[in-house]
Formats: sequence, structure tokens, C-alpha cells
Amino acid sequence: MKTYDYVIVGSGIAGLYAALLAREWGKVLIVTKGSLEDTNTKHAQGGIAAAIGLNDSPELHFKDTMATGAGLSDAEAVRFLVEEAPNRMSDLIRFGVPFDTVEGEIALTKEAAHSVPRILHAGGDATGEHIEVTLSQQVRQAKIEILEHTVVTNIVVKNREVQGLEVMPAKSGDKEFYGCPYLILATGGCGRLFKFTTNADVATGDGIALANQIGAEITDVEFFQFHPTALRVPGTPPFLISEAVRGEGGLLRNSMGKRFMPDYSPEADLAPRDVVSRSIIAEMKKTRSSKVYLDLTHLPNHMVITRFPQIYRYCLGVGLDITKSWIPVAPAAHYMMGGVKTNTWGETNIAGLFAAGETACTGVHGANRLASNSLLEVVVFTKRIIQRTRGHVKSYPKNSKDAIELPAREQAEKLPRLSIANIQSLLWDKVGILRSGPHLREAASILAGWENCLPSVADRKTFELFSMVSTGRLMAEAALLREESRGAHYRLDYPETSSAWEKHIIFRKEAK
Repeated sequence: MKTYDYVIVGSGIAGLYAALLAREWGKVLIVTKGSLEDTNTKHAQGGIAAAIGLNDSPELHFKDTMATGAGLSDAEAVRFLVEEAPNRMSDLIRFGVPFDTVEGEIALTKEAAHSVPRILHAGGDATGEHIEVTLSQQVRQAKIEILEHTVVTNIVVKNREVQGLEVMPAKSGDKEFYGCPYLILATGGCGRLFKFTTNADVATGDGIALANQIGAEITDVEFFQFHPTALRVPGTPPFLISEAVRGEGGLLRNSMGKRFMPDYSPEADLAPRDVVSRSIIAEMKKTRSSKVYLDLTHLPNHMVITRFPQIYRYCLGVGLDITKSWIPVAPAAHYMMGGVKTNTWGETNIAGLFAAGETACTGVHGANRLASNSLLEVVVFTKRIIQRTRGHVKSYPKNSKDAIELPAREQAEKLPRLSIANIQSLLWDKVGILRSGPHLREAASILAGWENCLPSVADRKTFELFSMVSTGRLMAEAALLREESRGAHYRLDYPETSSAWEKHIIFRKEAK
């Protein structure tokens, strides 16, 4: 049996950043189900938020974040986020991330629901890719041990304390065990649960499912963010059209050419993502169209091409010159606000188990994420995880008094065939942007039935089936329980926000 001081599951920015910080304090192993570079981070276009501008301040960033969180953001966590942001940007610059500059100063742009420009970007709209490439090169040069193409079959826990994890490399197909006192889950999000998503293939909710299996607390999973503008071209996978496009003056138009967002919100095209997504759905229904359009043709050609080179090149590759033609777009699954519940040190209710990035729920995002706070959350709270372990404190928060188990549920009479495609269609149709009790109940029953017939984890496909069904059911059950509309969670049968629901839904699987 091999032992390490730190085992990190996942190789996005959270996993890579954790590994680079942890290597100074112990022996590190990264486990990832694909290649080191096969992550969701590289798809992050908008950038990373930090109050470093002359007209900005952590206090202003705090107010914007809390307002967007719709009453459920944790004030203490948000304070850490905004106050530590400038120093974490310095860390990324020291690691070599090439943020864009203007006349020697870092360029800052504005995105929806931010009161001032505070978004740093690299390569225009290729921020995530630049961060991912920079950090992955550093990890390889540091000779940190990496297990690629390897799935985690089980986290081993004894007396609510992490002992290590059981894995299965694709090459051998044989289970192996690695011991560690500190295990960091950094497996990313779960956008692949849905039929239409901006996420990479790896985003199947693995960390949430693994943590839930051993009794770690899972919270806020009903709050899933759908990005309003993903490219919608027949035969082409959804491709993220960054919110920064609207921040720079892009306008949404319906299939008749009418600019419609002023009809839905005083903030028009710069309204929060959930508002824009629902408005687009309403407009598509009204015009009987499967898409709306994003118009950049009134902006200077050179600005569009240099500010959004990745989007420009991708669209050109599918026959669309965005300086001359409107971009066909529709909403797509994008970001999980909830996840494995942590405190402000990234600790879970299992000793030695930490969660970082989109896998974690630090309490920062609440019911709705402020644009470009996600990459920031990663570097702030991942740094705090390593600081916590450096103190050799192996503690964990007490179990939440209000945590509940998933309810017993009768299996659906006619159970569809268990497949990734059927999971994605079910979640998109029944647990998507617009939700209702009957649809959520139906989805929860089907997912509960699928849980009972999951195959044993033997490879990446069966591992992802387990992850998607487990995480999907947690999401459906939480959405069914929350009988109100708040932030990214919208119930047609409960369209108002209720003060009685200004609280969190926390699931915890009790040990049998």
C-alpha cells in the first residue's frame, strides 16, 4: 500500500492549485479519470473576479455577491472570498498566468450584476484555458505524482475519519488502495447531467456522489445555474458564449429581430443569469422558436475579434462570422452552486475529507452565483485548505442538526432504460430551468429506481452512471422539497420567494 500526505481527486484548477500548494508540505498524488488536461476549467471564458480596480473595493464586491445569492450566501465565507481575492490574483501571476493588460495594467471588464468592472481575463475569452495550461505545466514540472485515466471506486473511512481511497486504473482494471490523512475532492461540477450543457464530458457529479456515499453532507444542490447563452446550431454541441459578450454591449434579440430583455428586467441584457435564462425560454415559447439571437454586429469588428478570439474562431469554424451575423443561442446547464458542504477551511463533516471548487459548497454562492466568482472561490478556499492542514489540525465540523436523509420513494411503474442519454433527457425535461412538483416527483421516482439497478463500478462508464444517478437524485429531491422560487431554482407551482425557506436543505446519508 502506498501512502501520501495529500491525495487530490480531480485535475481542474482546484486540483492543480491544491497540488502546487501542498507539494511544499508533503507527498502529493493527483487522481483523475481522464488526462491531466481533460477538465472543465479550460471552458471558463468570462474570467475571474477580484476587487483590484481604483473604483472598486472588497466591500463593494461583498455587496454584489450577497445580493446575487438571494438571501442564502454565507456572509463569513463571502468576506473571506472578497478580502483574500487580490492576494490570490498575485499568486496566479507568480505561477505565470498571463492576464491581459492595457498600458501595463491588468485589464478589467464588467459582467452582469457586478457594479463596477472587476473581471480579470487572459487571452480575451480563454481565461480558463490559460489558467489550466499554466498550472498543469507547473504540476508536470514539479514531478507531482499523477494517476490518469483512473476512477475512484470508494473513499475508505473509519470512525468518520478518512483512511484513503480505492481506485481502479483503466490500464489494469484492478483495484488499488492509497492511504492518506488528507483527501481533497476537486472533481468539478455536474453539467453533464443535462441534455444541453456548456460543460466538458468529465462533469458528471463524481465528488458529490462519492462524498454522499460515505455520509458527508450535501447541500444547496437544488440551485443549479443555467447559462442563458450557449451556441445553438444543429449538429454542433452547445458552446458557451460568455456573459462578457453582453457585458461589452451584445444585445439579445428574438427570432423576429426584436430586442426583448427590456420587457423582462430593468437591467435588460445585464440582468442575472437566471432572469435572462427564464426570459429566453419565455421568448422562445412566444415566438415558437428553439433559439434567440445575440447581436454583436453594432460593435467594432476589431473589438469583437480581439476581445473574444476563442468565440470568434469557434463560430467561424461552424460557418458563422459573428461580426456580421447574429449568434443563435439558447440556455444550457452550466454551474452547480451547491455540493459537498464545507466550512470556511474547506473541511467537511468527515475528518480529513476536504472539498474544493465546484464540487464544494462553501456557502459563497447561495441561491445564485455572481458571474466570475467561481474561479475566485477555487483559489481562495483551496489556499485555506492547505493552510488548515499545515497546522496539523485534523478536525471536522459537527454534523448539522437539520440534515436529513433522502426520503424513501416508490419506484416508477415504467422505468426507462438506464443510460447516460436517458439520465440527461430526464434531468433536462423534469429538473431544468422551469420546475414543478409533478415533474420533480416523477424524476425522483425514476432516479430512485435506477439507483436500485446500478451496475457495479468496473470502468469509467459505470462510475459515471453511479455519479449521475446519485447526484441527479439529490438534485431532484432537493428541488422537490424547496416549495418556493429563489435564485436559480424556479418552481412554476411556487413562483414566489418565501421567507420560510430562507434556509438550506442538507442531505446526510447515515451509516448503516
